[in-house]
Amino acid sequence: MQAIICLAIYKNRVKGIVRSCLVDLLLLLGPDRWREAYPFAGGSNQSPVAILTKHVHSDPILLPWFTGYDPGASKTIKNTGKGCRIAFDDTFDRSVLRGGPLPNIYRLRQLLIHWGSTDDKGSEHVVDLQRHAGEIQLVHWCSKYSNYLDACRKNDGAAILAMFLKVGKNPKPEMKRIIEELDAIKTKGKEVPFPNFDPSILFPQNRNYYTYQGSFTTPPCEECVTWLILKEPIIVSEEQMAKFRTLSCNAANEPFSPLEDNWRPLQPLNQRMIRTTCQ
Repeated sequence: MQAIICLAIYKNRVKGIVRSCLVDLLLLLGPDRWREAYPFAGGSNQSPVAILTKHVHSDPILLPWFTGYDPGASKTIKNTGKGCRIAFDDTFDRSVLRGGPLPNIYRLRQLLIHWGSTDDKGSEHVVDLQRHAGEIQLVHWCSKYSNYLDACRKNDGAAILAMFLKVGKNPKPEMKRIIEELDAIKTKGKEVPFPNFDPSILFPQNRNYYTYQGSFTTPPCEECVTWLILKEPIIVSEEQMAKFRTLSCNAANEPFSPLEDNWRPLQPLNQRMIRTTCQ
């Protein structure tokens, strides 16, 4: 009997290893293969999408959005090998997003940054065929649910506030706080403390936004996200964007491989409506 139990445990472990290797392989093969390991990725409400302003519905009942971020909630900044991530304490309603199209209060969990190998690409969303140099995404989850994972299983479980990065003159000085920490997280897995950071200092003056129902842009790509995409981009310098490209998607003991083009290709809008407060 003991031998049978041991054999069953061994088989389960082998199955787990095989599945893990298969998932890793599909991730390496690119976003077009994600759906084979993550069924959500093949859904009809996926993100990112192309926004064509002539087809956007101007909705007069859309409300302004508000944030209340506690700088003390900021914990660490990390090179995940897929991008740059700033983590926040989300154990209670310490830093929140509310208003706009959102029916509830949403807790801030993380800030993610996407960028490209050149300054003419890097953002995940596209507006009128224009892709920006990068995109910052503030990921929140609905606090009426017990935890983040529980929220991700609900249609209204998450809200992402996204801001484009655009290369231009007079870059936003507040971006320096993030840029200056990149040397400390050069390689995959590097993580350092990042205290006393209020992401609202990055917000542009114009708070008009586009909104639609979509998904996370990384596996498992759950379709639980209300997107708020700010119309006005954050201005950054060429040097600042180049700094992101000095990060490596490999670990310290592996050859340098530039971390860039970490954006998901556009997904079909299908029957979804994009609404806006923009005039």
